[in-house]
Amino acid sequence: MKKLLDDPAQAVDDSLRGFALAHADDVEVRFDPTFVLRAGGTPPGQVAVVSGGGSGHEPLHAGFVGPGMLDAAVPGAVFTSPTPDQVSAALQAADGGAGVLAIVKNYTGDVLNFETGVELVEAEGIEVASVLVNDDVAVEDSLFTAGRRGVAGTVAVEKIAGAAAARGDDLATVRALAERVAAGVRSMGVALTACTVPHVGRPGFELADDEVEIGIGIHGEPGRHRVTASGAHDITQRLLEPVVEDLGLTAGEQVLLFVNGMGGTPLSELYVVYGRAREMLAERGVEVTRSLVGSLVTSLEMQGASVTVLRLDAELTELWDAPVRTPALRW
Repeated sequence: MKKLLDDPAQAVDDSLRGFALAHADDVEVRFDPTFVLRAGGTPPGQVAVVSGGGSGHEPLHAGFVGPGMLDAAVPGAVFTSPTPDQVSAALQAADGGAGVLAIVKNYTGDVLNFETGVELVEAEGIEVASVLVNDDVAVEDSLFTAGRRGVAGTVAVEKIAGAAAARGDDLATVRALAERVAAGVRSMGVALTACTVPHVGRPGFELADDEVEIGIGIHGEPGRHRVTASGAHDITQRLLEPVVEDLGLTAGEQVLLFVNGMGGTPLSELYVVYGRAREMLAERGVEVTRSLVGSLVTSLEMQGASVTVLRLDAELTELWDAPVRTPALRW
């Protein structure tokens, strides 16, 4: 195993210390328990938006902390859920007096530990609402979850919920908007290679040189099937068609198209996938009015990509376009 690390057991803390130094204008990192907080905290009277999960998916979630998106993020160990005490500490620190929305990806550990953390904070008198993200159409159940997994669609949920909070919406409204996004976003991914968890020291699975795994999860979970490696057109089609079918998209609808890299794929290849997906949507009469391309929800150094489609309307488009300033996303 070759990685730019010292002690694999300290990889997350070492990374967070560097992250805090590099982005001191945007965030602060607290330890014992560990969480990332928006610099200056949540503005008084504004709903706070908090998310989190295992590390190894950077910039998700810490990279999305800042005005217009998250007010706090809770990083666990690599591919491991944060603990309830981390969650409760982050929720308490983020609260600006108007309640907190917790955005939770649908993995069993995340769900259970966020539930416990929320209960601890509610006992202190803080109002908390939760939204579950389960956008992965690849499988109904995996090694990590009951039901569909939460993957790259989480970015859209966090961005739009954060924009709603920033414009002054109350907790019930922010939650309802987040649920609308979660209901209207779908994703599917492919792995060309496996990733290596630092403290394990070997790849999480094996793929032959001529194989790819369709429907992979962001932890390297098995997908729908393995197929012989082919060109970008064929792979994009295998990813996009189940997404479009699951959403029930019809001609005339408007969408956000997000092509995400899994950590080891060049941006040039992601744009090839984006171009193919854009052509396929146009053939169906679906209009792409907003776009995002980049490695934002990764799986360490895995080579691969995912395709995410979000059904848009005027309000969701306005909230997507609203200003955001985070280490990983800003406009």
